[in-house]
Amino acid sequence: MRIALDLRTATDHFPGIGRYAASLAQAMAPLLGDGQELLLLCQSGETNASKLKDTAGRRVLVVEVPSSPFALSQQWTVPSVLRRYGASLYHSPYYLMPYRPGVPTVVTIYDLIPLILPKYFALATRVLFRVLIRMAIRAAGQVVVISEATRRDLLGRYRLPEERVTVIPLAAAPGFRPQPREAVGALCARLGIADRYVLYVGTDKPHKNLHRLLEAWARLQPTGFPLVLAGFRNHGHPELRRRVEALSLNDVVRFLGPLAEEDLPALYSGALLFAFPSEYEGFGLPVLEAMACGAPVLTTTGSSLPEVAGDAALLVDAHEVEALTRGLGELLGREELRRHLGEKGLRRAQGFSWERCAQETLRVYRQAVSA
Repeated sequence: MRIALDLRTATDHFPGIGRYAASLAQAMAPLLGDGQELLLLCQSGETNASKLKDTAGRRVLVVEVPSSPFALSQQWTVPSVLRRYGASLYHSPYYLMPYRPGVPTVVTIYDLIPLILPKYFALATRVLFRVLIRMAIRAAGQVVVISEATRRDLLGRYRLPEERVTVIPLAAAPGFRPQPREAVGALCARLGIADRYVLYVGTDKPHKNLHRLLEAWARLQPTGFPLVLAGFRNHGHPELRRRVEALSLNDVVRFLGPLAEEDLPALYSGALLFAFPSEYEGFGLPVLEAMACGAPVLTTTGSSLPEVAGDAALLVDAHEVEALTRGLGELLGREELRRHLGEKGLRRAQGFSWERCAQETLRVYRQAVSA
């Protein structure tokens, strides 16, 4: 069986999806059995194409494709590559894909956020998303989702046999583990932040609920450490900076912007607590990464986040500023609770692995090919 795994999303434009696809490929390569080969499709001209070639080996082949996931031309260029290399199966980790690939197909669906939270999306975006998700599901014999929450949403909105939808959780990369104080101090000095801080890592999309986090921070008015917001460029939603100014938080909120992945373990490790107030997540990988680094976590009760956090985090209502305020205050005021949650989070994170994700994905491939 020659498995074609589409890694054209392994670019800076797709930080979360790209990490999923690349991590899956790296974990899957050593698990290939006799008669199995992995064909990695990457986008021509991308810097990650050369990095992916390091994964190549006796059973792994890297092939460049001249079309991005946004290009209409992928509808014929990708199927052509699949035919040329004799692919037995095609796995797209993104719903923008060739909808007639010509071979048994698997697609990964992360969430249905534009349909669940339509107020945050333009009508045209919602309509296009609805149409393209439906086309991706029709093209695929098997659908992988990353949480039970996404599975419920998908089965509730689309007429799909349950056996066609498989939940395969994500994992933190191996580098996410507690870092020594020296590494944390060196990173803080380089970034120009205090070595005691409350941390958020992720995008600044509206459903991430950062406006309520800022309001809670203003009500709490802690002294001695800042709220550090990392991982986004803040171009698409400049209202966050305006909100910081309106709440007089300029001196106690820091925007770090995007960081290299190798800096994140130390950033998580140094946090007094990690706050992830999202209204909705398909999985919530930053929660797992923070727990893997020993950071106590505050997150919310909605969507998939309780699945990921279990009883190893403090869960609050995402829609209640007062609940966020109380949760932050409780964690900041109780060092023993922070230590307890940090230890539970470490144990919790060990239950997720990319090797297990790859093993379960290979089983889905076999189901798709044999259907």
